[in-house]
Amino acid sequence: MKRKKISLIALDMDGTLLMSDKRIHPDTARDIAFAAEQGVHLVYCSGRDIVELDPYTGDLPLIRYGICTSGSIVYDFSEKKNIFRRAVPRETVMEIIRLVGEKTGMIHFLGDGNSIVCGEQMEHMEDYHMGVYKEMYRRVATLVESMQEEALRHDSIAKVNIYFRSAEDRDRAFQKLKHLPLSFARAEETSLEMTAPGVSKALGLEKLAEHLGIALQETAGIGDSDNDSAVLQAVGLSVAMGNAEDKIKDMCDMITDDNDHNGVGKAIRQIVGAVQV
Repeated sequence: MKRKKISLIALDMDGTLLMSDKRIHPDTARDIAFAAEQGVHLVYCSGRDIVELDPYTGDLPLIRYGICTSGSIVYDFSEKKNIFRRAVPRETVMEIIRLVGEKTGMIHFLGDGNSIVCGEQMEHMEDYHMGVYKEMYRRVATLVESMQEEALRHDSIAKVNIYFRSAEDRDRAFQKLKHLPLSFARAEETSLEMTAPGVSKALGLEKLAEHLGIALQETAGIGDSDNDSAVLQAVGLSVAMGNAEDKIKDMCDMITDDNDHNGVGKAIRQIVGAVQV
């Protein structure tokens, strides 16, 4: 590896920092602590909202910052405040629901400490290929009867997800929505993520790096899927997980082990060990 100074490492969550059972490998926690001791900032870089990261912040107290909801919010967990926020206005959220309908997929609102879903649909998350998240939703989600009525209660939503029964359903919905002023990303097996125009994990990284006074060439990113591509292209050093999609592996500077075998920790050790001091 080319020796360079890395001051910040952005970590995707699902498929990257988290194992398949959504736990953190104990060796990963050890390796994160090692990097933090060297003065490197470790940062969540996830499609998840603040409330969905809360279960992990106690296990990883050395991670202070989160690039949340795919970059629409940058959050300081220590001071419990936003550093940056850019959201989808209510009118666009209502148009998403009108065009797709409430029954075509499971609609999910995220942002500002809220995770909001239709209670009836949450009980059938397996139908939307999201069963592995069901227990988390039961712990953190606010359940409502109608997502359309819920949208009227908010001036804006940081991120809108829709989980579909099939990839074909997702693609049909995207064709209906692609003209809207939104940023889109495909995630999980059948999910479509929507944020405000220009929002990406890369934007969140830029805002956080600016806040911390760190140049982008001094950042690294680790990820596995399409919604990580922007940040992996923006960082100074990009790392693909062993379980990553082929196109993610092709764009990255290095490939580490998979998420069930401490791929993140092994990459951190290699990155920090290669830092020129």
